[in-house]
Amino acid sequence: MKLFLDTADVAVIKDMLPTGMVDGVTTNPTLIAKSGRNIAEVIAEICALVEGPISAEAVATDFETMVKEGDKLAAIAPNVVVKLPLTWDGLRAARNFADKGIKTNVTLCFSAAQAMLAAKAGATFISPFVGRLEDHGADGIGLLEEIRVLYDLHGFETQILAASLRNPGHVSAAAVAGSDAATLPADVFKALVKHPLTDKGLDQFLADWGKTGQSIL
Repeated sequence: MKLFLDTADVAVIKDMLPTGMVDGVTTNPTLIAKSGRNIAEVIAEICALVEGPISAEAVATDFETMVKEGDKLAAIAPNVVVKLPLTWDGLRAARNFADKGIKTNVTLCFSAAQAMLAAKAGATFISPFVGRLEDHGADGIGLLEEIRVLYDLHGFETQILAASLRNPGHVSAAAVAGSDAATLPADVFKALVKHPLTDKGLDQFLADWGKTGQSIL
């Protein structure tokens, strides 16, 4: 499963790139607003840093303006993925971009029926929101499993990009559910490597090694 950083903060991306684990980046209007920067400038900088797909979101709600915004975003760099809302206009725009060979990420997905429509519209990625579903008492991971079965059964090529992941458990569950990718904030990304027994075991190894009085170098 590919791992994407969910951020528009270039400093955060530069901090995480040395891990070799960052396969792409997703942004949204909220993250762009937090960055305090011009969207075109920050997307261009991110695209220059990360070779993988970089999601940049159109903010219009009508089809015609979505297409104009998406065309402008896609022109920034070849690895831009135009992010669109899961509405009828968003799906129409997804089909428009698919026909032109422009990749899309259809976001704010909360049902398998919506995911089916996005796939039929030719979306490159579908972004089901796991955490937000759970906030309303629904089964976010179960939705990922349902979409996986639906896509495999009907041969849809749209990739499942698990979003709104709040903790490492969400990430591993998304992987087991068959997600093609997951997008997560830096704090969750960094937490993936952590486990108390790992820390405890390392402390014990170091203590025992210290008793030997040896040095490898």
